[in-house]
Amino acid sequence: MPRLHDHIWSCSSSRSARPYSLSRGMIAAARCPQGPGTPEPAPRGQRAGTAGCGARPGSWHHDLVQRSLVLFSFGVVLALVLNLLQIQRNVTLFPDEVIATIFSSAWWVPPCCGTAAAVVGLLYPCIDSHLGEPHKFKREWASVMRCIAVFVGINHASAKLDFANNVQLSLTLAALSLGLWWTFDRSRSGLGLGITIAFLATLITQFLVYNGVYQYTSPDFLYIRSWLPCIFFSGGVTVGNIGRQLAMGVPEKPHSD
Repeated sequence: MPRLHDHIWSCSSSRSARPYSLSRGMIAAARCPQGPGTPEPAPRGQRAGTAGCGARPGSWHHDLVQRSLVLFSFGVVLALVLNLLQIQRNVTLFPDEVIATIFSSAWWVPPCCGTAAAVVGLLYPCIDSHLGEPHKFKREWASVMRCIAVFVGINHASAKLDFANNVQLSLTLAALSLGLWWTFDRSRSGLGLGITIAFLATLITQFLVYNGVYQYTSPDFLYIRSWLPCIFFSGGVTVGNIGRQLAMGVPEKPHSD
């Protein structure tokens, strides 16, 4: 009798548990319906990491437009200031009919320099991410502002310093440009892109001067000055640092040398 009573009690207990477990499964299915193409739920860590990415699908494009506008504006302002300095020192000569009375520069110089700044500033962080080597050296705006000041100083020195010949001036500016890269960049991608930008910009300038768009006084490197590639190199490194800082999107972090 005890065995029979225990057997009947166990069967009744198992039967009473089945509806309870089935009801829980039905409730779970009703709460989280999954079709044949619905992926399995990700772990808690993955859901927390990807929640922000799917919240605003157009945020990346919006950020790209904002960075492009900032870089374009910086290139326009810097072109007006530096080109004005070159014109005042009679380093660069434009025809009288193309000089604007307000900015003392040809109308096409600011938009061209702004477009170049936007392209270069967006290219630097893309190359860094493609190479898998994020730029982490001196990640603060104070360092970027110092880099801009040094670049303006190099350009100012090209117009103000007087040497016995242009070779000495070119070697001095080349050393200053490499010092700018070493102080504010120190990345292989920055060095390679700076050299590439200097080469392409020098070719474009040679073409413009050859076609009489403007000219340089005392050219010693075909139709231009021999120190001009140094200016392009340091300018590429400077704009690249601005583009990297804009692309980080994180609060400013202190850096200890």
